[in-house]
Amino acid sequence: MTCRSNGCEPDGCLEGRCAAGRAARQGRCSRMSQLRPLLEAMVANGFEIEEILLQQPTRGDARIALARQVAMYLAHVACGLSKTEAGQLFGRDRSTVHHACVVIEERRDDEGFNRALDHLERIIRIVVGPAVPEATCLA
Repeated sequence: MTCRSNGCEPDGCLEGRCAAGRAARQGRCSRMSQLRPLLEAMVANGFEIEEILLQQPTRGDARIALARQVAMYLAHVACGLSKTEAGQLFGRDRSTVHHACVVIEERRDDEGFNRALDHLERIIRIVVGPAVPEATCLA
């Protein structure tokens, strides 16, 4: 069954134009509110920095900026959020998430960085659950 107003599947309707879509959106919003602390804790641990540094409104030093970019990348790729949703999650614009994705994809050429990122992605997918679709950063 599809939503009459925009032709989407009820389970995938996040526009809120139908009852099923509103219910799905509420569930997704609830999950998103729990996602940021999880991502920040995991990334802060991996980068050996304090979580509070990832929450700063300013860029911070290069290591903090990279850690925040990794968190945004993981929100998009590992958790399946759109770039807009990932930006909202971290109080940033979708173009900032796009830039983060480009930076992280370029850094994945480094074998150690790539291995660490793969490890974080696997853990996040296990914790968040299999229902979260995979996304691609370059799409």
